[in-house]
Amino acid sequence: MSFADDKIDAGRRRFMMSGALVVSFSLIPGIKAMAQEVIADEGAAVHIGKATQALAGSLKTNPYLDAWIKINATGKVTVYTGKVELGTGVRTALLQIASEELDMAPSLITFLTADTGASPDEGLTAGSHTIADSGSALLNAAAQVRGLLVDAAAKHFGVSGSAMTVHNAVIRTPDGRAMTYGEAVGLVDLHRMATPDSPLKDPAKFDMIGTSLPRVDIPAKVTGGPSYVQDMIMPGMVHARVVMPPVYDAKLLETNTPEILKMPGVLKVVRNGSLLAVVAKGEWQAVQAQRALAAGSRWSAGRALPDPATVHRDLKQISTEHIEIANTHNPAGTPVKTLSARYTKRYMMHGSIGPSCSVALFKDGEMTVWTHSQGVYPLRDGLAEMLSMPKDKIRCIHVEGSGCYGHNGADDVAAHAALIAREMDGAPVRVQWMREQEHTWDHFTPAMVTEVRASLDASGTIVDWDYALWSSSHNERIVNAGRLIPAQMLEKPFVPAPSVPMVQPEGGGDRNAIPLYSFPNMHVMNNFSPAMPLHSSAMRSLGAHMNVFSIEAIMDELAAAAGADPVAFRLKHLHDPRARDVVQLAARKFGWPRPPRKRNHGVGFAFGKYKNLMAYVAIAVEVSVVPETGQVILEHAEVAVDSGTIVNPDGIRNQIEGGIVQSASWTLYEELKFDTSAIRSFDWSSYPILRYSAAPRSIKVHLIDRPGAPFLGAAEASMGPTAGALANALFDATGKRLRDMPLSGDSLRRQIDV
Repeated sequence: MSFADDKIDAGRRRFMMSGALVVSFSLIPGIKAMAQEVIADEGAAVHIGKATQALAGSLKTNPYLDAWIKINATGKVTVYTGKVELGTGVRTALLQIASEELDMAPSLITFLTADTGASPDEGLTAGSHTIADSGSALLNAAAQVRGLLVDAAAKHFGVSGSAMTVHNAVIRTPDGRAMTYGEAVGLVDLHRMATPDSPLKDPAKFDMIGTSLPRVDIPAKVTGGPSYVQDMIMPGMVHARVVMPPVYDAKLLETNTPEILKMPGVLKVVRNGSLLAVVAKGEWQAVQAQRALAAGSRWSAGRALPDPATVHRDLKQISTEHIEIANTHNPAGTPVKTLSARYTKRYMMHGSIGPSCSVALFKDGEMTVWTHSQGVYPLRDGLAEMLSMPKDKIRCIHVEGSGCYGHNGADDVAAHAALIAREMDGAPVRVQWMREQEHTWDHFTPAMVTEVRASLDASGTIVDWDYALWSSSHNERIVNAGRLIPAQMLEKPFVPAPSVPMVQPEGGGDRNAIPLYSFPNMHVMNNFSPAMPLHSSAMRSLGAHMNVFSIEAIMDELAAAAGADPVAFRLKHLHDPRARDVVQLAARKFGWPRPPRKRNHGVGFAFGKYKNLMAYVAIAVEVSVVPETGQVILEHAEVAVDSGTIVNPDGIRNQIEGGIVQSASWTLYEELKFDTSAIRSFDWSSYPILRYSAAPRSIKVHLIDRPGAPFLGAAEASMGPTAGALANALFDATGKRLRDMPLSGDSLRRQIDV
């Protein structure tokens, strides 16, 4: 069948697109207008124009349909996202969303993630925003593309669009005439802005959304196939290793470069100020040369680190900005009982199992970087500034890394690779940090202090709530070249952009500091430190882990003071019906309240709605304690989750389960070891994480699906509730109120012995 008579002239289309500047001001605002609204997403400034504010998700910032979906004349369908796969399974879920609304099997779609040379700019993959933002954008973009193709085919065949059916990218009339997407795309221009209204499918007719499609990233990972940037091999690739300063601000004074250049396979020693690296033909040759170069280099003293014994006291001195984030005053009962508590959290590291890695190629004046950064566009901009290169001459392509959930060394090692590649014109350069570099040069999660004071009236109702926290932004993502560690070491160093607090309701250190519970009188203060003594930045859930821990721990104490069951006490103060649903479901599945426990066993409960914007999570746990060692085992957990429309049930369960395991590790075991001279947690023996022997014995996740409701991010939603439930269960098991993380080990053993 020929559709030549209806086809859009491609040459005329290109001419019209190139001339669109003449008429575009009637369709989309100019740059000044586009910047009228700014939304901060963990460090990435996203500009939204008035003309796009009504669009769904990331369509607000990337409104053209062909930025998301391209279809060629042969019918090949390519779908793009600016988000990346970090091990959460979002690549599979986003593919399901596009597949659903395009009415075609996932296997027929080529799905590409973040690439500054191809994908829309969606800033960072962070904050549980991927499905909420990119998923919403793809849902609507795919529906609109399908609608345009169906309407074009219907017009060609002279029938009503509502009479057409679509299956696997083929559009059919009631009498059997058919047109493929490849044929239909010649009749319609997809380079057009999305509209606020989309011909979305009835959720009751979903075929793909709501099913547990097997993750597309798993097969290679479990069979040993190339899966990560660490696995990349390119023709002519050389290997580099860097030598890092022994402490912050140490300056390179002397090297043994002539000796290193004589070593087997060594191609070059790169030095720029205090940046030092060696390039070799083979990886082991690079490692050997790096060790010799490090041993033969001399550094200045650098700066002293804080005394770990006074870190939490010091926070109150360095927190110089005092930001009131909640202040409500309503009539309430008379306080008859007041409780107060102080909680602390130490510095922790990301603990990436695989050291950060990147490959870079500088050729013909252009730089290509393969990276596991969580934000390829912010990274590209930072590299452009650092290298004094135009942005359009730098391409950052995401390749999965071994995982971290936060701001580890991925951006920094990419900067190392780019700087070294510029010295090795035409050769791909692979740079991988060593284990001690990954640990000691991590962007640690900041220490925190929280204090809460709450009052009950005679009926056992909370009538007054006063909460304060001391910490930093928890987010020093790449917003300029100075945020890249290697850029700070150059002969002409770049200065990091100033740290700024993230605004509510997202929040940074104050994320989830405002309880979802209903209190008539509430005051919440964020005491913000614009500078921290250790390198620190974003780690999964930011301040929510500590804030929900603190809120949920004191809620149990208040329940006890009121003579109330902890679950009933929470329900008494929860008016959000969806919050009540998850609390009641978790309690019912757990069999709350449990009968008296075995000796050294305890149960605990906690609830949170991530950022008060995303998924609802309630969790009931049982723990066991070994008094002689202070070891704590999470024996059993029942979890209820409401994340709106569920795309991939197994994917959500994976993330909730993984979040519980990670949060248990943070809450019970993890703390960074350092002294005034250096970071001492340089390997796994000096930074213990949860071992298999202490892994949760049983976790059951129960999902509340709300088809058609907005997507609510779930990946980070279990971090805080898990911490709170563990604290409450430990009190039930030991009779000790533990307020200083980590909760297990020697500190717990000593308290039990008292």
